Amino acid sequence: MLTQGRSILPCLGVCLVVVAGLASVAWGESPPEVSFRLQDFRGAWHASDEVRDRKLIVLAFLGVDCPVANRYAPTLAELAGEFGPQGVAFFAVDANRQDGLTAMGRFADVNKLSFPFLKDAGNVLADRLGVERTPEVVVLDEARKVRYRGRVDDQFTQAAHRPSPTRRDLAVALGELLAGREVSTPTTAAVGCRIGRARPPGKGSVTYSGQVARVLRDRCVVCHRPGEIAPFALTSYEEAAGWADSIAEVVREGRMPPWHASPDHGKFRNEARLTDEEKAAIAAWAADGAPRGNPVEPPAPSPHAAGWRIPEPDLVVELPRAVEVPASGVLPYQNFTIDLKLDHDIWVKASQVRPQNPAVVHHLVVYALPPGQSSGNPLDHDIIAMYSPGMPPRILPEGTAKVIPAGAKLLVQVHYTPRGTPQTDRSRIGLSFADRATVRKRMTSAIAINYEFRIPPKTADYPATAEHRFNQDYILYALLPHMHLRGKSFRYEAEYPDGRREVLLDVPRYEFDWQNAYVLDEPKPMPEGTVMRCLARFDNSVDNPNNPDPSRLVTFGEQTNDEMLVGYMDVTLGYQDLSVPAPSATPRDDGNFDVTFRHRPPAGTKRVQLAGTFNKDFSPVQPLDGPGSDGLYTVTIPLPPGRYEYKYVQDGKNYRHDPANWRQAGFFNNSVLTVGKTP
Repeated sequence: MLTQGRSILPCLGVCLVVVAGLASVAWGESPPEVSFRLQDFRGAWHASDEVRDRKLIVLAFLGVDCPVANRYAPTLAELAGEFGPQGVAFFAVDANRQDGLTAMGRFADVNKLSFPFLKDAGNVLADRLGVERTPEVVVLDEARKVRYRGRVDDQFTQAAHRPSPTRRDLAVALGELLAGREVSTPTTAAVGCRIGRARPPGKGSVTYSGQVARVLRDRCVVCHRPGEIAPFALTSYEEAAGWADSIAEVVREGRMPPWHASPDHGKFRNEARLTDEEKAAIAAWAADGAPRGNPVEPPAPSPHAAGWRIPEPDLVVELPRAVEVPASGVLPYQNFTIDLKLDHDIWVKASQVRPQNPAVVHHLVVYALPPGQSSGNPLDHDIIAMYSPGMPPRILPEGTAKVIPAGAKLLVQVHYTPRGTPQTDRSRIGLSFADRATVRKRMTSAIAINYEFRIPPKTADYPATAEHRFNQDYILYALLPHMHLRGKSFRYEAEYPDGRREVLLDVPRYEFDWQNAYVLDEPKPMPEGTVMRCLARFDNSVDNPNNPDPSRLVTFGEQTNDEMLVGYMDVTLGYQDLSVPAPSATPRDDGNFDVTFRHRPPAGTKRVQLAGTFNKDFSPVQPLDGPGSDGLYTVTIPLPPGRYEYKYVQDGKNYRHDPANWRQAGFFNNSVLTVGKTP
């Protein structure tokens, strides 16, 4: 059986690559003449001699799980259609030790490759040509000498994707050669994944089973496993060894694990940085040929529940329909309203979005739409769940939860990114419920947002700010900056009522493709009057490879071609304790209700009164008796059915919302109580 991750060919000993001249070719050099004979993923032989009548040959080195190679496969198919009739033969070549024949066949089918896809077993051809990456292309002229080597064009890199290329390097080279001219730029730097070379491992002290497997398990496998967002798995030695050089490179350059917070400000519970020792172990292991070590002593795998990284979900919601994502262009945001038909409040302690097709889901946000409200602006509603590449599931601290009220609906907003071939997605949202008796504080969302910025054309460093003023005492748990393709940097700075300023998070190199929530190591009080200031910078210049259009004046908008400046925050009310009994209502014979209010004020409080819309001018009329042995003050008053707002008044002057009631309304944040059935 042929499996992905294992290169199995029936002719490993006899597959031939012939290069005139016996010496290996170092990077930057070219052999005088190249010929080859290799098998494709179906087992059929292909040789350079079979296309001797063609003027040129293009050898495109690809890897089936390399994200950059996947993006370029459709481009190569288009180039083959453009230049094939002009006498150019195309061959795709896979030299990765970890890519099996079945995976190669699937890659060719998905990307509709019209030319042979060959297996370079033992990376012999790649070694002879000095090819290092996928995708990387080599052009042979009529004498089968190398005339061009490098990238396909400049549209895609590991961290950037232009709307279209500014230079079609391969197409230019082919056009010049077909016209009988020298190639104006015969070499370019290929950008992509390192080829997973087959090479004899060394005998160093760092091995897969001894050190590296534990690093991958603890830091990488949460995403790099089947069915998750990463493009390839790292759950076995064979998989990891094939990617060893790429792993070492992205770790050395700080691209993986994805973490963009500056170490100079803040400490975060979900920090994804590797330690210096872990980085050194990976570098030494890759440099030594990725030795296995003792195969019977790999570390135990981390437990994961059928793809869920949260406690087993109590509710799984699927998008109402599958979304068709086109091969190219811009797909407007997709919005769905899902009626859960809830007859009671549910409290959510953890949430996770699982895209059916992670390759095309850029981000997905789930909002709670309160009963009786239209969708309107999603930013006006509380966020229940979020997803973007690299963002971990939301598991809230003990004693906190988000609430979806009875009668509420879910508003789901999805941003899809075309990937070169038509695809579909029908994502799922998993919610784990909390026991209401264990919830002391309701987690909710606060935002700082700027709708008014105007980024001039071709401006490389445009500053803008957004602010949020805390009008009550809050506790801050997490921060999530959000911009689009021109986003450059983002900083959260708190200005406290006493004038102190503190940088809570600094993201000096913002990446749209890697949005993350930064969970504070310790929750931080935000006293009433604190201003959270978000300072962002944008790059609308031609030097920004992600910029859709540097000539535009850019303003606020939901689509990727526009921009946003939003600073999300996870917060709870500081003065909240949902373990205290909320007001309770007992029906009376006259159709009214006896409503009991309970309040536990701060220590030292001498007197508590009740003020509300059931009193004239919201005056504090009813005194509460207490305190009892449990520290509670109580009062029971008769009320007809209806909706009421109220507050507790401490010592005749301090008006406080009810810490046992999470419902608030209005400018003054009054607590809200509904008694009986209201029209």
